[in-house]
Amino acid sequence: MLKAEVLVDRDFAIGDTDRRLFGAFVEHLGRCVYGGLFEPGHPQADERGFRRDVMALVKELAPTIMRYPGGNFVSGYDWEDGVGPVENRPKRLDLAWFTTEPNTFGTNEFMDWCRETGIEPMLAVNLGTRGADAARHYLEYCNHPGGTALSDLRRSHGWEQPHGVKFWCLGNEMDGPWQMETKTATEYGRIATETAKMMKWVDPSIELAVCGSSARNMPTFGEWEYTVLDHTFDHVEFISLHTYFNNYAGDTAAFLASPDLMDSFIDEVVAIADAVAARRRSNKRIMLNFDEWNVWYRTRGRGEGRAKPGWPEAPQILEEVYTMEDALTFGGACISLLNHADRVKSACLAQLVNAIAPIMTETGGPAWRQTIFHPFAQMSNLGRGRVLRSQVSSPTYSARYYDPRGSQELYYPMPSVPYVKLATVHNEEDKSLTLFVLNRHLEEQVTLDLDARGFSDLALDHALELRHDDLQTANTKAAPEAVSPVPLDGVQVRGERIQATLKPASWNVIRLKAPV
Repeated sequence: MLKAEVLVDRDFAIGDTDRRLFGAFVEHLGRCVYGGLFEPGHPQADERGFRRDVMALVKELAPTIMRYPGGNFVSGYDWEDGVGPVENRPKRLDLAWFTTEPNTFGTNEFMDWCRETGIEPMLAVNLGTRGADAARHYLEYCNHPGGTALSDLRRSHGWEQPHGVKFWCLGNEMDGPWQMETKTATEYGRIATETAKMMKWVDPSIELAVCGSSARNMPTFGEWEYTVLDHTFDHVEFISLHTYFNNYAGDTAAFLASPDLMDSFIDEVVAIADAVAARRRSNKRIMLNFDEWNVWYRTRGRGEGRAKPGWPEAPQILEEVYTMEDALTFGGACISLLNHADRVKSACLAQLVNAIAPIMTETGGPAWRQTIFHPFAQMSNLGRGRVLRSQVSSPTYSARYYDPRGSQELYYPMPSVPYVKLATVHNEEDKSLTLFVLNRHLEEQVTLDLDARGFSDLALDHALELRHDDLQTANTKAAPEAVSPVPLDGVQVRGERIQATLKPASWNVIRLKAPV
């Protein structure tokens, strides 16, 4: 049996997890909104059209902040279309997903939904087809208390109190050729600077995230981040990152290794942001907003494609069905985010319902948890606290991860991938120590031997594992619990030492009481 030895010390920490690290994303895309979280007439819908069954699953998932309304959608969105009497709202062609947008769900409905679920809103402004003036008007409509045309317009629409939105994104993926009104780094840097300046004149209390390049494999990556931050450094607090994991190559071992590239991506963006600060001799540190991340490849330009003919409303597109294999890679990404808690202060799982999502619904029917639901819910509910530095000594393997860019064949060599990937979170308030552990070996069990120095009186609270003999098993309407957490047996705790046997290809969570 293979063995992994881990050393953690309560006095050596990476950083505290920000509550915004556990966010998600709602876009006007496919059935994410319509037929997902919002479905008037559904047996489970409340008087506003919000599906209660979906809200119950969202509360169990426990996201803390929600990005809206896009995504690619936002680069052509006129926010005014989604406010006011529903019967007066226009239908529009959406060029992001080639659909018809009815605008029956908009900003105020989203704010009500966030209040109902206890989630902080994160709004994005359109810097594609629009610019700084529309952005500052949107902010005034949302946040100004009253006495101006736009704030009084909100009040006339039935929302007397300001929404008080504190986190705003300046556009989306503006270097992507698929984006409406793609921009160069300099073009975007200039408009983002002016937008940020004007928005903070309206409300100085807000925090702003500027767009990074659309992905690490973009030809713009690196130079884009530096140029954009060189323009916006004095006006923003965050830069965004996006990544989607794939198994196009059908190589499970490489797929499970891919979250380690997320670690490298984060480190690279941190280095670029700090280089911009160093050039200014500034102590300011730009934080990272990883506001799109997930497994996504089956419906990404392959298979059923990303669009359906005839400009339909809320079509079934991008409805990725997640497997046990996907949940393992997804769990690895959760660990990567936790282990960068010092600089990744906000993150959004893309997306929330139906479209590349942890929650699936049948329009008019039930809702259920996808396999990826479980690692996220465990990270969000149990990952609050201080992330400790983990020294992991594990057997390794080599992999070659395929991550294409357009027609280009791109492979990332990964010569030394540890079979065990781990994050440790200490919560002093509830006196707990939680281990999130991924065993990437496809055939062998691994014995975990962890020395938790400084924790003299540990006791097991509970331990769970997520695994299935068939890695292609998915949760479906017919079998919604096919992949679900079960007790992890045999965990031993003696003083500061924890031992556990990790089954092949398994995601494991071990929760310990840490009274001292």
